[in-house]
Amino acid sequence: MIALHSQDYKKVTLGLGLGSFLVFCNLYYFQPLLPYFMVKFNASELQVNWLFSSTTLAIALSLLPWAILSEVIGRRPIMRCSLILIPFINLLMFISSDLHTLILLRALLGIVLAGFIAVAVAYMAEEFAPPALLIAVGGYISANTLGGIIGRIYGGVMTDAIGLQWTTLAMSILSGMALLIIFPLILKQRHFIAQPGRLRTHGKQILRHIKTPTLILAMLIGGLNFAVFINVFSVMGFKLSAAPISLPASLLSLMFLCYLSGTLSARLSGRWMHSHSLFSGILLGISISVLGLIIMSVQTIIAIMIGLLVLSAGAFFIHALAYSHIGRSATQGKSTATALYLVIYYSGGSVGGFILIYCWQVGGWWAVLTATSIIHTLMVGLVLALQWVSRNPHIDVTDKLVSCQ
Repeated sequence: MIALHSQDYKKVTLGLGLGSFLVFCNLYYFQPLLPYFMVKFNASELQVNWLFSSTTLAIALSLLPWAILSEVIGRRPIMRCSLILIPFINLLMFISSDLHTLILLRALLGIVLAGFIAVAVAYMAEEFAPPALLIAVGGYISANTLGGIIGRIYGGVMTDAIGLQWTTLAMSILSGMALLIIFPLILKQRHFIAQPGRLRTHGKQILRHIKTPTLILAMLIGGLNFAVFINVFSVMGFKLSAAPISLPASLLSLMFLCYLSGTLSARLSGRWMHSHSLFSGILLGISISVLGLIIMSVQTIIAIMIGLLVLSAGAFFIHALAYSHIGRSATQGKSTATALYLVIYYSGGSVGGFILIYCWQVGGWWAVLTATSIIHTLMVGLVLALQWVSRNPHIDVTDKLVSCQ
């Protein structure tokens, strides 16, 4: 097993971090452009939201197939395939000009990105010693946040400077060049054991994960967390781009620097688990997130920026704790377990976008705040349920649901 602070640890974590950075740059560089697309295509907020939600929804639908395939052929070939295809999708977007084609290509990009996302943590869970895994997952998620930050700033600044098409072409070139650095760093797996290539086998693994309460409850917490976090940023993008503030895409993208607090909190999550419990950590993250939303209610630019900083810290703290919990707790089929977590995670982000943006359209910020308050209340209930079932590890979720009917 790869030990913490060893040379292999440094090499692999750098490779996975750079790969993650590249994946999340490509995932998110369209998000600050949603107000730009409203003007360009004369479309509504809900219509242009498909440019972002189609990608996250495609990721959610593609994660398990990639994870199942990786149980047969290994994690590294899947990650390589995913990274190689990214530049080609960007080239297709470079030659596309209408909204519906871009939505389809963004969905195709989501399928491609899902390959890396589905198996990276499973690779770490199999190759890293337990103390190294805790720190490595926090670092991996920090790379996610940095990729998201830089990708969004890149999208906003470059589109204002050279236009959308040349921005996508430049992203294609940069993504191709990055592969030359990333591929040598991700070492061949030494502890991977191929699973039988039967769909029924993997279907049973997925069903086992769903019926394991300590896993499924953490997955639901992660999905609800992402539903709030990612889409509050989109809502604030619509607000800050509209009159009287009317920020251009280049300045609007700078609000995603608020993710930096999430980069820090994700790295602190591993250290939290050395001294404290998962449950108290998630409840702390929820409290921080709620505080951020309350601060945003002042609705000035300064209050919004401070609120987004606080929200990011809480949301990524929750995500890092829940995500690493899945990697540690799944005794079999780690790739399908982490992929199932991400299916729920990205599904939450996609569905949450339509809910919160609809609330924004019909009721403004106070409707959004009401919706997020309901979601956070549900999350607290799930944390308490997770704490209870952790003390009763033989409880079957499906049996409990049947008994309640």
